[in-house]
Amino acid sequence: MMNKNTVLGWATFIMIFFGLVLIALGVFKYNEIAGWGFVSVGLGFFAIAWVFNALKGRV
Repeated sequence: MMNKNTVLGWATFIMIFFGLVLIALGVFKYNEIAGWGFVSVGLGFFAIAWVFNALKGRV
């Protein structure tokens, strides 16, 4: 059975993983302006993951 903290932990892990994937796409695949968009969205995923991590134990 998954409790709230386990769900937030998995959500944090998934957000960090996809943030890294988006940043890698922006850096290695798209060298033009679209790469900046991928990197900025990846950083946004990190910010949301940070919030999820901060909520663990408080919800």
